[in-house]
Amino acid sequence: MLGLLMGLFALPALADCPSHELKVRAADGRLLVRLPMPAGEGWCLAWNHSVEGFTVHDCYRNVEGRMVLQRSHLPDFAAGLDHIPGRGRQVSDGHGGYWIEDLDEPVPGDAYRLRVGAMRVDHRLVSRPEGAPLATLLTNARDCRAGERYAADLVALAAEPPVVVSLSELAANQRVTLALEPLALEPPAERDETP
Repeated sequence: MLGLLMGLFALPALADCPSHELKVRAADGRLLVRLPMPAGEGWCLAWNHSVEGFTVHDCYRNVEGRMVLQRSHLPDFAAGLDHIPGRGRQVSDGHGGYWIEDLDEPVPGDAYRLRVGAMRVDHRLVSRPEGAPLATLLTNARDCRAGERYAADLVALAAEPPVVVSLSELAANQRVTLALEPLALEPPAERDETP
């Protein structure tokens, strides 16, 4: 009985394990990126503005299993970047740019298509300023029954934060789909017991 209780305490709390994953798939359906995404956590899609070169952020969150655009950071009112009245509220970032806060827009179907820019644009997945770093999410997932799902190179990145996943390195000038999906545990691989 004592051994059973000790074993239960050694397991991570399932509440701390990811319930969903952020998946990035190529147009042919090939999985390019998979990141654990527990409820309440999120990520930002960052990229360099094609004209001005500064970094823009769109920050998403897993809200009860839904992909929700929470906020955006725009360092300037450059081409294509402005606040649409009635869509969130604009606040200064204190450095000449601004955040669009309180967007809280569910993404239809919890997925969207993106044409990934070249390395000059460098579309990339980064941590949200107010959330757990991607490195922490990967480290925590290793302690869960789903930890082996994540590519060894991403887990290795978690050892030296910050974790930045460049979609432009993986799929420049291609269409990809970013989707928040429920974690579907795969059955463990069968072992070959023959000598």
